[in-house]
Amino acid sequence: MQRTMAQTPSTWTSADIYQGLQKLNVLGAVLYVAAHPDDENTRLITYFAKDKLYRTGYLSLTRGDGGQNLIGDEQGVELGLIRTQELLAARRIDGGEQFFSRAYDFGFSKNPEETFTKWDKEKILADVVWVIRRFRPDVIITRFPTTGEGGHGHHTASAILANEAFTAAADPKRFPEQLKYVQPWQATRILFNSFNFGGTNTQDDTQFKIDVGGFNPLLGKSYGEIAAESRSQHKSQGFGVPASRGESFERFKTTGGKAPVRDLLDDIDASWNKIKGGAAISKEVEALIRSFDLRHPEQSVKGLVQLYKNISGLPEGYWKEQKLKETAQLIQQCAGLFAEATTASQFGVQTGTMRVNFIFNNRLGADAVLEKIALNGFDTVFAQRMVANQNINFTRNFVIPASKPVTQPYWLANKMEEGYFNVTDQLLIGQPDVTPSYEAMATVKIGGQSLTLTLPVKYKFTDPVKGELYEPFVVLPPVELNFVNENNLWVNDTATKVWTHFKTNLNDTAEYAMSLQHTADWWFSKDRFTYGTANNPSNYFAPEVRPLKKGNSEQVLLQARGKNGVTYDRYSRSIQYPHIPYIVYYKDATARLVSLDLKTVNKRIGYIVGAGDKVPAALEQMGYEVTLLTEKEMARNDLARFDAILTGVRAYNTNEWLNQYYDKLMEYVNNGGNLIVQYNTSTNIGPVRARIGPYPFDISRTRVTREDAPVTVLKPDHPVLNFPNKITQEDFKGWIQERSIYHGVNWDKNFETILTMNDPGERPDEGSLLVARYGKGYFTYTGLVFFRELPAGVPGAYRLLANLIALNGKKAF
Repeated sequence: MQRTMAQTPSTWTSADIYQGLQKLNVLGAVLYVAAHPDDENTRLITYFAKDKLYRTGYLSLTRGDGGQNLIGDEQGVELGLIRTQELLAARRIDGGEQFFSRAYDFGFSKNPEETFTKWDKEKILADVVWVIRRFRPDVIITRFPTTGEGGHGHHTASAILANEAFTAAADPKRFPEQLKYVQPWQATRILFNSFNFGGTNTQDDTQFKIDVGGFNPLLGKSYGEIAAESRSQHKSQGFGVPASRGESFERFKTTGGKAPVRDLLDDIDASWNKIKGGAAISKEVEALIRSFDLRHPEQSVKGLVQLYKNISGLPEGYWKEQKLKETAQLIQQCAGLFAEATTASQFGVQTGTMRVNFIFNNRLGADAVLEKIALNGFDTVFAQRMVANQNINFTRNFVIPASKPVTQPYWLANKMEEGYFNVTDQLLIGQPDVTPSYEAMATVKIGGQSLTLTLPVKYKFTDPVKGELYEPFVVLPPVELNFVNENNLWVNDTATKVWTHFKTNLNDTAEYAMSLQHTADWWFSKDRFTYGTANNPSNYFAPEVRPLKKGNSEQVLLQARGKNGVTYDRYSRSIQYPHIPYIVYYKDATARLVSLDLKTVNKRIGYIVGAGDKVPAALEQMGYEVTLLTEKEMARNDLARFDAILTGVRAYNTNEWLNQYYDKLMEYVNNGGNLIVQYNTSTNIGPVRARIGPYPFDISRTRVTREDAPVTVLKPDHPVLNFPNKITQEDFKGWIQERSIYHGVNWDKNFETILTMNDPGERPDEGSLLVARYGKGYFTYTGLVFFRELPAGVPGAYRLLANLIALNGKKAF
């Protein structure tokens, strides 16, 4: 099925319809299970969905929240929102369906035992069981083995959970609360999709194998070509891949149930014979396939309507429901029926109104009648015959009630736990995407059969470059409020201002009582004020704030209360990239107050942006003057003007031009400069080796994932630990997600190692911080995750980075 932009209504070619007719005679399902977006085998999913025509699902236990981001500075749940949409874009291409559990990707984990200390194993197992019971796969396939060769602890955990769920889903005593909605389900077998990549080979000649590299003439592409397009949707991870053609074998090791001999669905009846009365349905579908005219799909409407009625007469069951949905969609596509509900404004506001435009068109002239439309309490009967290729247009205004929920991803609606999202509605678990703000229900009678079409209300507009576009319609609250800065720093207990922002989404003059909720450990010049009066015409307010205890940190909450008694304490954030739909979600109006005992030396910083991080903003809050150095800026700037130059995360991996400036950077260091290189994933820039430091070193995949892992000081007298701030063990407390990643290895003797650290059960590693003198200056490579710690307001990370920046400074004592 062809789609343009992510939100654009899908359009089917006659080839898509023909393949949909073929799929009506396939009653088989396969579920693929792994841990993250990009873990899935897109070629295998494509083969199942497009060649075998199975109902094919991918269950990603997490939304990929803990990964790195190559296209922007979003981290955590924001990155998870992006990667969710990238997975959905991939499924639109390869034909699979997407599911998620409640598990949160908290970052790299070295083993499943560590993973299950943060994931509630029983909760996540319940989610896997739930998806299996709802999807009812004949075969379950895991991307990773249970024995650890997948490396990442999340990977191994996903396989362990899938294999336990294979049995638990069939046991009515396990998670019996689910049986209110579903029935126990026993898949026939579960297999591990073995692999040979990353230096690990889990394949052997005894394993069952299938060729998934075929070419589909209906689609005009091989499954490898379709899979490459699907895989390349993972843009935030930089996973664009080349298309493959020719035979390609996938191998499988059975971990539960009877091993296959000829086909993955051995001993499974994937035909209509599994349903009483289904044999006649199968013959009916075959007749529809034989008579299908690619130039006139509307001629198949009559037969499909009769098929729909005949399927409706079968005994109730899973496949009856599924095939009724497929048949109804084929009727709509064969008729060429176009239907949409759109707005000319992207946002609606609680207590405000929205104007919805409805358009219907019977493009191929099928026998069709628009019977009724229902939306938001509006329910009207039309009984209007749909003339061939003539639009039926009308517009209605709707009030958005105060009780209408704002448009929020359901998994972010409640405060999350450390390792999982707190989703309490059983029916939402597994759902991949945000529930649309509004859905219109249109009833159309085609060929005498009434069908209900669900039309999500979308924002439709015309971009002068991209043309007609669709985006989600978003419901906003009447009031939003936030802090201008998520982190507010107090250096050496000095008073400063905390800027707050109030925004009303309605054109009214209502007054709101504002308050700042904080503890007695902080002094505020004013923590209550009113918005909307002549005394405060601005929507910004900045009380002076001072910590009353040294080294104190806390979160402060901003609230607004209207005369109606409703309290508001959230604000909307948006994420926009051209390859995914516009994302809006809401955060609590909180900010971190961080009291720092911080000394800084050197003020002028040049920052070479890498994959995207929030370090430059943190540097400015610390009092530095930051200049972002693009390729053009590197060419025309005299680097001697900078006291220190920092490279952003993965800067050498993402900026091919950096190699051109190696000599200029080394000259800068040699003449007394200070170059600090944050982590890169390898020593390569594209196909060539990156020239990074004045002396050779390599970059490994060594990382310390325990954020509380002990840190041992190797050189207590080194300036990094003493000037201008004295670094102690206190500075390594309160770190989040991890300590350090992609350590240096095989370093030259000119490098000094400052720290050693390790995860439990592993040998101490010295590669997290490498420092070398070169000429009159300093070069540093560090895997320490400043890009995570500074946005989280971790005091010790600020102090340690300030010392690195001061390496070429003169001591003040």
